[in-house]
Amino acid sequence: MDTLANHRTMAEYYIKGIADGSIGAAEVIAWADEVVVAAAKTEDWMIEISSSRPDDHTGVLHHLHAVQGEIQPDVLAAMLAKK
Repeated sequence: MDTLANHRTMAEYYIKGIADGSIGAAEVIAWADEVVVAAAKTEDWMIEISSSRPDDHTGVLHHLHAVQGEIQPDVLAAMLAKK
């Protein structure tokens, strides 16, 4: 799939991964760090996730739910099929 996932789609991917145990909070934090560096303007959720502790799965999940936007169902399905 050539379409890049938007932030909301990535957040949903990470929510599902944390819920099923296939993704740890540290991976989500690393993603948020990259997003902060690349963003023209940072948003609160970016900073909150980036500054979370790697053992705080509940807190990271909470902040992932704050990511705004529309989920790209086809992109999300393709990402989930690959893991």
